[in-house]
Amino acid sequence: MAATSQGAGARTTVALTGATGFIGSAVRAALAARGVPVRALVRGEPVADGHTAWVRGDLADRSALTELCSGAGALLHLASLVGGGAEECAAVNDRGTAAVMAAAARAGIYRIVHLSTTAVYGEGPHTGIGVDEVPAAPLSEASRTRLLGEGHALAAGAVVLRPALVTGTGDRWVVPGLAELARRVPGRWAGGDVRISLVDRTDLARLITALALDAPAPVAGVHHAAHPEPVRSGDLLDALAGLGLLPALDGPALSWEECRRLLAARPGTVSERQLAMIARDHWYRSDDVWRLAACPPGPGPLARLAGAAPWYRAALGSPPWPC
Repeated sequence: MAATSQGAGARTTVALTGATGFIGSAVRAALAARGVPVRALVRGEPVADGHTAWVRGDLADRSALTELCSGAGALLHLASLVGGGAEECAAVNDRGTAAVMAAAARAGIYRIVHLSTTAVYGEGPHTGIGVDEVPAAPLSEASRTRLLGEGHALAAGAVVLRPALVTGTGDRWVVPGLAELARRVPGRWAGGDVRISLVDRTDLARLITALALDAPAPVAGVHHAAHPEPVRSGDLLDALAGLGLLPALDGPALSWEECRRLLAARPGTVSERQLAMIARDHWYRSDDVWRLAACPPGPGPLARLAGAAPWYRAALGSPPWPC
């Protein structure tokens, strides 16, 4: 039965894509904690978790998508390709999204959450902008095709979420990238006063789950999906240093041009574009979606770091920095 305007309810089957990914696995756990039946699409070996019914297939498999969506009250489309060539990205992010939205329409699903990214805005800085207050200008095939995917989701009546940086257990970019930048660009970027939008993955999972189950009526349109309070880069670096995950960066205040020069002088894997996301303002107003979802945003990503610290220590190779 399709979801109604009164909320999807605790026992409604939720159809889920991207269920084994960084964010999708947290959403799967959040749904399980609430006793919600989950039916999830999987290409490889399914995870034997005791609460997920797995459907073998991919986003190009019409019959698998039909099985995924049949009888579900909500669809959470969290699968995406964040790297790769133009054709690979188009197959997943554009055509794949169109296919899963068509399956949702055939199944009569009215509550749909689609995960996108603030990377569709392209190069910043962005300081406290609302949705689409600057034109979309994606810089990669992944972001360009995710923007195209948003169109298919919006046409299906979905709520489209654009998170910025996501931290927490399983994060293989934000904190690992900061660890590299601490070596290549030592100092306080813009004096540590840069503001960035962050969200812990468990809080993002709570938001996605609430949109599927708790919002008084289906939410639609595009919304930023970060914690409402932006984080100062200096506070983030200090929190990570306090947990022994980074060295204390007490060096001089560095201008953006000085950051670029130091980055270019010390080769590594983090690009200038990635540096800009945390060394220049990238702050997106994100208040409305938490209210619409009837979901408290929680204490914020800095308060959540301690819980993810053991995972980060293992991922970073237990750096010998004092806490």
